[in-house]
Amino acid sequence: MTPEFVTSIGRETVEVVIMVSAPILLVGMAVGLVISILQAVTQIQEMTLSFVPKLIAVFIALIALAPWMMEVMLKFTSDIFTNIPNYIR
Repeated sequence: MTPEFVTSIGRETVEVVIMVSAPILLVGMAVGLVISILQAVTQIQEMTLSFVPKLIAVFIALIALAPWMMEVMLKFTSDIFTNIPNYIR
C-alpha cells in the first residue's frame, strides 16, 4: 500500500462526506439567512426564533435526501469492501 494509494482513499472519503453533508448544511444556512433577514427587517432579536425553523428545515431535508445519501454511502462502502483484495497487494 503506497502513500499515494492511501491519499486517494482519504480524498475519496472526504469527497463523499462533503457530497453527503453539503445539501443539509446549505439548507440550514439558507434558512438561517432568511430568518436573519426577517429578524433584521422586523427588529426582533430573539435567539430561539432562528433555531426552530432551521431544525425543521434540516429535518425535512434529511427525510427528503435520505435515500440519495444512503445510496452514495452504500456505494462507497461496497467499493471499499469489494477492493479489499486489491488493497492488500
